[in-house]
Amino acid sequence: MKKPIRVIQYGVGPIGLEVARAALKKQSTGKLELVGAVDVDPKKAGRDLGELLGVSDVGIVVSDDIHAVLAETKPDVVMHTTQSFMDLIEDQLIACIEAGAHVVSSTEELSYPFDRAPEICSRLDAACKKHNRVIIGTGVNPGYAMDVLAVAATGVCLDVERVEVARVVNAGKRRGPLQRKIGAGLTEGEFNEKKATGRFGHIGLRESMLLVADALDWHPDRVTETLDPVFADSAIDTGIVQVEAGRVAGIHQEVTAYVENVPVIHLDLKMAVSEKNSSDRVIVHGSPSMNVLVDGGIFGDSATVAAVINAIPMAMSANPGLRKVTELPVPRAFAI
Repeated sequence: MKKPIRVIQYGVGPIGLEVARAALKKQSTGKLELVGAVDVDPKKAGRDLGELLGVSDVGIVVSDDIHAVLAETKPDVVMHTTQSFMDLIEDQLIACIEAGAHVVSSTEELSYPFDRAPEICSRLDAACKKHNRVIIGTGVNPGYAMDVLAVAATGVCLDVERVEVARVVNAGKRRGPLQRKIGAGLTEGEFNEKKATGRFGHIGLRESMLLVADALDWHPDRVTETLDPVFADSAIDTGIVQVEAGRVAGIHQEVTAYVENVPVIHLDLKMAVSEKNSSDRVIVHGSPSMNVLVDGGIFGDSATVAAVINAIPMAMSANPGLRKVTELPVPRAFAI
């Protein structure tokens, strides 16, 4: 029997904790072993991971020193869930790679970072190849629902003219940080102020479009993006956020890619606490055309956890470098 893959959890926020919980549960399969946890939050560092998970102590104390944990535990793979933006994680990823660990990360911009951060990508890719290691950015969105699923739908098409993806999310059922990230409870003015920062709303829609374009060998010459508020018709209390009638309930975000002035990819994302019914739909216009509906939608929080866990063996078998999820084998469940 093969030895279990040794992993550490880097970042124990809401998603990171659930990734760690899943890893602990999957230890019973003999395919995975959680050996460490890291977070710089002083309220978490020094505490047993089990305490943060609301269970009995598991014998893993959360550390605020990634270098020490890497040296002590010598993991095969780091499960990385700290930030959304490339410029905030470069040093974190380099530390992991130089210590000899592969990285599977939920950082949204990392799913297709070559557009926004080419210089960082070059450094990360060089480090991976120097140390014979792999970095993969994955998740549910980006990483599956609006890109990998769309690409897979084209697998039985002889020709593809256009790809459309629509995702609707009842954000009232999602974790608190996401509800706040989409502006639930803000006034229209506050929404516009945050929008002006360029780091507000859903991060990764452009990356999903680029993953689809790259996979289909399309080269967009023009891209349009919009981000608008969704307003609450009546007062809403999610148990986490209170939204007055007329205030922001969430976001409606779209990106369209054009080739020779013809729209070839359109992604439409609506995430709001006012949405009642979640869904995911992929429409491929081609020969044959495809219409794929996930009724009830792909629940983002648990799906992100699964995406990170399921990418672990792929990271270990991929060619060294900074890799895209669309370069990897078909996603499948691991350690079940």
